[in-house]
Amino acid sequence: EVQLEESGGGLVQPGGSLRLSCTVSGYAFSSYNINWIRQPPGKQLEWIAGISGDGGRTWYAPSVQDRFIISKDNAKNTLYLQLNNLKVTDTAMYFCALPGAGWPDRGQGTQVTVSS
Repeated sequence: EVQLEESGGGLVQPGGSLRLSCTVSGYAFSSYNINWIRQPPGKQLEWIAGISGDGGRTWYAPSVQDRFIISKDNAKNTLYLQLNNLKVTDTAMYFCALPGAGWPDRGQGTQVTVSS
């Protein structure tokens, strides 16, 4: 059974930073891609970043390119997302998610709220 657990969210002012973590079990973490997605209040899930199994390739949505950094530690089965220069529009529940239509395999999420 795949299990994903996110942590690291919180309340931060615009321009601030956070680092999210996601621990993964029951999945070939070092062999397959994995993603970060988010759901703003009242909106649908949106993909924001992905990373290859070996960590050598990364992909970003235009909305977070040059502000967020996805990384992973295969020895710890942990995925990270460094959020920099946060904007009010980044307020959302953030999830780590395995590839799949509708993102059925994802954790419970961690809330990021950007507000002054």
